Order: sequence, then C-alpha cells, then structure tokens
Amino acid sequence: MSEVGVAPPEDMSKPTIFDKIISGDIPANVLFEDDQCMAFSDVNPQAPTHFLVIPKRRISQLSKAEEDDKALLGHLMYTAQAVAREQGIADDGFRVVINDGPNGCQSVYHIHLHVIGGKQLSWPPGC
Repeated sequence: MSEVGVAPPEDMSKPTIFDKIISGDIPANVLFEDDQCMAFSDVNPQAPTHFLVIPKRRISQLSKAEEDDKALLGHLMYTAQAVAREQGIADDGFRVVINDGPNGCQSVYHIHLHVIGGKQLSWPPGC
C-alpha cells in the first residue's frame, strides 16, 4: 500500500501532533531531546529501527525553509546520525527521509526526518 500525502492545513497556527509531543500532551518514546529538537520512535515503524527527528521550532515543510533555518536543519541531520549510532544502525547504514508536500506524501506539516534502518532497504523507495 502506498502512502498518500495531505494538503497543508488552512490554519497553520493550530498545533500539530508533533507540537503536542513536544509539549508533553501526547506521550512518545523519546530517544533524544535537547533545546532544539527531539527524536522519538515512530508509532508505525517501517523497519526494525524507525524514529523521527523533529525541531522544537516548527518549520512546516522543507520547501518552506528559509536561510535562517540552515543551522537548525544541520542540527537535525547531526542528531539523526547520532541517534542512529545510539540505536546501533550506523555501522550497517540507514536511510533519512523527509516527505515534502502532498506529492511527497507529507501528512504532518511540521518538518520531520524519518530515520529508518536495521534491515536491508530496497531502492528505489516508493516508486
């Protein structure tokens, strides 16, 4: 079954599920947290290891990122590899995926990195 993205909400000021995880209103299996981001297990894992890395400051989509977001985006990538190492998947390899917009299968409009590993992944993904 292929994933289908959704259009961005008309009211981007409403909290996303990730905003609610950051605030503690929704529980999550948190693997890492600092002042800029969080990493937590995906509730619908697609591989033996599947976690998300999200910024605490919401950026709705990668395609909406601005120059001021560069340091935060780099921090998310660094965090992805650090948590992958802690989870024991860095030596054999893993995949980092960012879905963007409806055609990219984005379903939550709060940028998030999927980090997937722990098995041999196929290529191409989702085509």
